[in-house]
Amino acid sequence: MAILDFVKPDRITISELSDDKGIFYLKPLEPGYGITLGNALRRVLLGSLKGFAVTSIRIKGVKYEFSTIEGVIEDVTEIILNFKKIRFKQKISGISKEIVNAYINHGKQITGKILNKFISGFQILNDDLIICNKDELIPLEISFIIEEGRGYVPAEENKKNDIDIIPIDSIYTPIRNVKYTIENCRVGQKTDFENLSLEIKTDGSINPKSALIEASQILIQYFSIFSCEKIGEKKQEEINKDKKYDEEFLRMQTLLKSKLNDMDLSVRTKNCLKFASIITIADLVKSNRNDMLKMRNFGKKSLEELENKMKEKGLYFEMDIEEYKL
Repeated sequence: MAILDFVKPDRITISELSDDKGIFYLKPLEPGYGITLGNALRRVLLGSLKGFAVTSIRIKGVKYEFSTIEGVIEDVTEIILNFKKIRFKQKISGISKEIVNAYINHGKQITGKILNKFISGFQILNDDLIICNKDELIPLEISFIIEEGRGYVPAEENKKNDIDIIPIDSIYTPIRNVKYTIENCRVGQKTDFENLSLEIKTDGSINPKSALIEASQILIQYFSIFSCEKIGEKKQEEINKDKKYDEEFLRMQTLLKSKLNDMDLSVRTKNCLKFASIITIADLVKSNRNDMLKMRNFGKKSLEELENKMKEKGLYFEMDIEEYKL
C-alpha cells in the first residue's frame, strides 16, 4: 500500500554551533511531529550517550566517606562531591577505563589541572575545578578510577568489596541540557505546519552536532526493528538457535558477575588486582592490557598467568560486555 507523501524538511539548519552549544532548526514538519521528534531526541540525548566519569576513589589513610583528613580543609564528603563534577574527554581513542594514582606533596590546592598530570588516556576539561585545599607541606595520595558509561549510575552500583575504596555517584552523560520549542510555520496556504528548534548544551567532550547525530542513530536502530522485514513469526530452527544463544548468554553473564577468586589465581596476582579495584571478572575484561602492567607489583609473569586463565574461559581484555547488562 502506497504511503501518502509527507511534508518534511530536506535538511537541518544550524543557527549556532560551538564546542559546547548548538541550536538546530528543523522545518517544515507535519502537525504533531515537532513534539514526537523533539521529545524522543531530548530523552536519548540526556540518557543514552556515552561519557566518562570517576566511579570510585581511594585516599591514603581514609577508610570511610564520612572522614576528615589532617591538614585538608574539605572533608572527604566534599572532596567526593568535587570529583563528581570532573568532566573528561578521551585523549587516546578506544580507551574506556583508567586507574589513576596521584601523589601531591606540595602546594596549597589540588585542582583538575594538577590531576591532569597523572592521567594518560583522558583529559580533565574543567581543569580549574578545585578538588581540595590543604596545608602546603601535607602530602596527599589519591587513587581514582575513570570509566565509560551512560547516563547516571548511583554509588551503590559502583561499590567494590574493598573497605578502602569509596564508590561515588557517576554522571556519565556529556549533555548538560536540551531544550526544544515548537512554532507554527507556513507551507503554501497552510499555517499549521511546525518548526522544531533544538538547543543542545554539552560539557565539551562532544560537540552538539555529533551528539545530535549519535542520538538520531540510536533512534534509527530502534525504529528499524519495526520494519516489515523484521516483523513476523520465527521458524522452529530460529527458535532453537535463539535458545542456544540464550544459554551461552546466561553462561557468560554469570561468569562475568563472578568474583576473581573463581579463576584460581596466585595470591600475588589477586592482591594486585584487588588493590586496583578489579574485583569481578567483568572488571577484569573491561581493563586495558597495557594498564595492567602499570599496576604496582604486577609484572609480565602475572600478566601471562592472567591471560592464560582468561583464555581458558573464552575471555580477553577490553571485551565489549554491554549486551550482558551487568
